[in-house]
Amino acid sequence: MVISEKMAKALSEQVNAELYSAYLYLSMSAYAEDAGLNGIANWLYVQSQEEMAHSIHMYQYILDRGAIPALAAIDAPDTDFSGIDDIFKRVLAHEEIVTARINAIATLAMQENDHAGYQFIMWYVNEQVEEESDAGDIVSRVELIGEDKGKLLNLDTELGARVFVNPFPGDKKLNGGAGAGL
Repeated sequence: MVISEKMAKALSEQVNAELYSAYLYLSMSAYAEDAGLNGIANWLYVQSQEEMAHSIHMYQYILDRGAIPALAAIDAPDTDFSGIDDIFKRVLAHEEIVTARINAIATLAMQENDHAGYQFIMWYVNEQVEEESDAGDIVSRVELIGEDKGKLLNLDTELGARVFVNPFPGDKKLNGGAGAGL
């Protein structure tokens, strides 16, 4: 079954949104590293890697369904942050926007009776619950820390333990490069 033009367009737009997310988190990571918070920089860098994996996964899905992903220019990310609290508040707000976008794609899949598309996007619906929960937890913790630099350094150390784990171990583009499996 070939994906509908409308679904291909929606998913292509999401590929671009995921690339923007990766770009945004990379910008935030640079800010944190410049501030000497290498653990927080690491957490944000891993977040950027996850967003890149999401974009490649969606890109490959569009191809697998018989369409060509429509890639567009990626807007420059924010670079002006007022502190770590500002960054994580923006992370949470950004993830809420992503959730709305993902939910709209799930609704479109249901409207089009696209069972494969619905099954595919449901992974992201569930992932967004985790993304918002994690970001909200960090926002709450940063608010509790306040101006306590010792506690901030403890959080920095904790967030520094995060490692990237490919969420799609069977994806031919993420595990072997372009053309893998052809």
